[in-house]
Amino acid sequence: MRHVIAFAEHKSGHTRKVTYELASEAARLAPSLGGKAHAIAVGPGASTLAEQLRNYALETIQVNDDADVDRYLIDPMVDYLEVVARSIGPSVILLPNTMLGRDLAGSISARLGAGLTSDVIEFRMNDGALECVAPKLGGTAVTGCGFKNAEYGVVTVRPNAFSAEQGAGAAQVVTIEKPAGKTYALTIEQEVEEASGELGLEEAPVVVSGGRGLGGPEPFETLLRPLAEALGGAVGASRAAADAGWVPYSLQIGQTGKIVSPPLYIAVGISGAIQHKVGMQSAGTIVAINRDSGVPIAEFADLLVVGDLFAIVPELTGLVAGAKAHA
Repeated sequence: MRHVIAFAEHKSGHTRKVTYELASEAARLAPSLGGKAHAIAVGPGASTLAEQLRNYALETIQVNDDADVDRYLIDPMVDYLEVVARSIGPSVILLPNTMLGRDLAGSISARLGAGLTSDVIEFRMNDGALECVAPKLGGTAVTGCGFKNAEYGVVTVRPNAFSAEQGAGAAQVVTIEKPAGKTYALTIEQEVEEASGELGLEEAPVVVSGGRGLGGPEPFETLLRPLAEALGGAVGASRAAADAGWVPYSLQIGQTGKIVSPPLYIAVGISGAIQHKVGMQSAGTIVAINRDSGVPIAEFADLLVVGDLFAIVPELTGLVAGAKAHA
């Protein structure tokens, strides 16, 4: 495999940050494999999204605004992916590790006879071959794996695992010919979105996380959530807090949890071990609140507040709420 193809998941041209992360990583990875970086966007609004993707160092952006992509289940997307992959040649296909991305990954790997690895957080070159690093077995192990098939490989990538860095915007936008003679049986009659009531960790502009120092589950609701809501953000947690059963694992941030990169990250009662650092080190500003000035997180936090978190956090919440009320 030589080239890299990034799949752009979107809705009417609107996408999430992970799309730009995939485009950026494709551009970074392709030269190491001796190939070129490409992107594919299909469905209504794909051409609009392609103009944004031209800000990344891609060779081509393959598009088709085919309405059938939104009308039917994933089969039209798989068809377009297959057309692009076979036209470009031996490639690694990058998809977001989302519900849609995982569905597409299984289908396109079967079409191409390709190996598949999921939830990848890092790529390495090992003796000229691509190695994918990913947590497995519920986060109890971190594995490195390659592909037996020398032609194609399919990878789902964890959101926020890579940075989105723009490059020379010289990509050529190419229209993909619609696969001929295709018929689809499963039609989407209605899409229903249920609001969760909470902002997703990966997309939150502010993340307020708690660790072992909180001492139990109650402070996550009584201390952290009011601060997160005042700042317009979301609540996260360290693995120690999740392992203790204080919060669900869906809130865990770290090497074996979610990776976040908000403009502001507030760590409350978290020591900052390397496993947690991996999940949030790319945040814009890191603020740590801890009673111990010697905790590891002090080495990379932009601001360390030493003191009683049970006094500091309510005071901070009040100040934020007061400032918003007078804004």
